Amino acid sequence: MQQENFEFEGRSVAYYHGGKGKPLLLLHGSGPGASSMGNWRSVLPALCERYQVFAMDLLGFGKSDRRAVPPYFDFAMWVRQAEAMLARIEQDKVGVIGHSLSGALALTLAVDQPRIAAVLTTGTMGKAFKPNQATARTWRCPTNREELVSTLKGLIHDHSVIDEAYLSAREPVIFAAGYADYFNRMFEGDPARYVEAAILGDDLLARVQCPVALLHGRDDIAFPPSSSIHIAGSLPRADLTLLRQCSHSVAFERRETFLALATDLFDAVFQPH
Repeated sequence: MQQENFEFEGRSVAYYHGGKGKPLLLLHGSGPGASSMGNWRSVLPALCERYQVFAMDLLGFGKSDRRAVPPYFDFAMWVRQAEAMLARIEQDKVGVIGHSLSGALALTLAVDQPRIAAVLTTGTMGKAFKPNQATARTWRCPTNREELVSTLKGLIHDHSVIDEAYLSAREPVIFAAGYADYFNRMFEGDPARYVEAAILGDDLLARVQCPVALLHGRDDIAFPPSSSIHIAGSLPRADLTLLRQCSHSVAFERRETFLALATDLFDAVFQPH
């Protein structure tokens, strides 16, 4: 995949583009070191063999610019950024994959949007839950590898996933100059504020007319599966899969299942009728 950039609201947005065929837009989560490569590295090669992939770094994450002034957490801004990326994809139908916070972004993007053929979410936010210690650690920047590993253990059921390659994909983001202060200011205060900022109303979800597949780990402590369960109940065309022995990082922990369900969903909606 090659990195490309475009300007959005005066800032540079980085995204990765590769593959051929029908387009998929991938949106990452908001944890420590989150980025397109940090969240999707394990599945990008397989997706690029079948689809044309656009994996975008949200402003404040990865290789996209940081926001110049607070608030650094801005759900509406990230929705606008996703809309700007969508506008750059020329084909008439686009599939969207969103993880965690970006599951809520993807569903918001799909409201009354006929170009979006289907949405797949992993460990999505979007309904109220009570943040716990694992949630709070996710939104605090680690200062060294030991702290990073401790945080990731709250997001991954099988700790063997946290290998050198996994850490190396995240550490350049986390330990970049000034990033810890930026990230901590993004999520300063009560974590409940950021859970609430991503809540999607039932009336809004009812307007998502495309097929949606929600994947969530049964063992997700920081972002409980109740979010996906409640969202699925409000969507007109939703499938819900709860994954055993899986926490928050579905694309890494259950890679083959993720790819099988993604292929099943997107191949079906991209077939000519």
